[in-house]
Amino acid sequence: MYMKKLVTFITGIFMSFQSIFANDVVTTSTEIKTPVTTQAPIENELVITAEEIKTLKIDSNTKKQGDFFYVTLSGFKETPTLWFNTTEYPCFEIIENQTSTVESVRNQKQIFRAFIPVENMTKPGIYSILAKSGDWEKKESVTILDNNKPISRITLSDSKSQIYATEKELDIVGSSLKTLSNKKLWNGKFVYPSSARKSSPFGVKRSYNGGPVDSYHKGLDFAANQGAPVTAPCDGKVVAIGKVEDGFNVHGNTVILDHGHGVTSIYMHLSKINVTKAQDVKVGEKIGEVGHTGISSGPHLHWGVYLSGISTDPEQFVKNSID
Repeated sequence: MYMKKLVTFITGIFMSFQSIFANDVVTTSTEIKTPVTTQAPIENELVITAEEIKTLKIDSNTKKQGDFFYVTLSGFKETPTLWFNTTEYPCFEIIENQTSTVESVRNQKQIFRAFIPVENMTKPGIYSILAKSGDWEKKESVTILDNNKPISRITLSDSKSQIYATEKELDIVGSSLKTLSNKKLWNGKFVYPSSARKSSPFGVKRSYNGGPVDSYHKGLDFAANQGAPVTAPCDGKVVAIGKVEDGFNVHGNTVILDHGHGVTSIYMHLSKINVTKAQDVKVGEKIGEVGHTGISSGPHLHWGVYLSGISTDPEQFVKNSID
């Protein structure tokens, strides 16, 4: 009897331990799942990997003497260099911003433009416009035609024919007409600076007092009366003023305006100047009055338009919107 009770007691204890161990096994074998987070792709994310394509575009491959080429260059990170007839011409940057749907990503497409003047005495023929930027190079063939302008034979009085430009006059006019400013000041077409009749066009070859034909008319003349108003053809800034008493023997009383991007203009033989140096002027604003100062055969206004210091036909800017 005693032994039977002892066996029963031991068996009970064993079953209790087995139950405890079984519960431990179940507990330790239970799989604990940890949430896994995956990052979804950002929608509309812009990745710019392709290199910008560089291009050179010219408004026309054929021009006449006194005209100019309008050149556009795009896809550049740095300012390219531009050459025509062994001369380098400046390029001015125009930036168009393009923003993606992700505000932090911005793609800038850089565009440059340049005005290449065809000097009036350039020999007709085939030339090249060359653009360079690092290892990139592009060349375009262009054709220059004769403008077939007539010859004007001018007779000056003895007092006028003995007048020569002073060094000061040449330095101020030359440097001012080559002004290069990055901000374009004009919009659309130019207007004529005088309402008077046009008396002599740009580009006419000239002979003075029976001499050789070795020069040409570098502007547009208006047969205006003495004292008639002279107005700005577009917005600009006065970069130079010259007066007879300061040595402007040939040009006479003169005003030179800067219009930005290498475009400048000159107003000569004035009787009166109504502006001051560094003054901003608006289109139609009076800048002076017609006169007969300097080398002049009579009262008139001489108006010239220059690109990087080279004279071009002013009519191009009046007849065409150059933006």
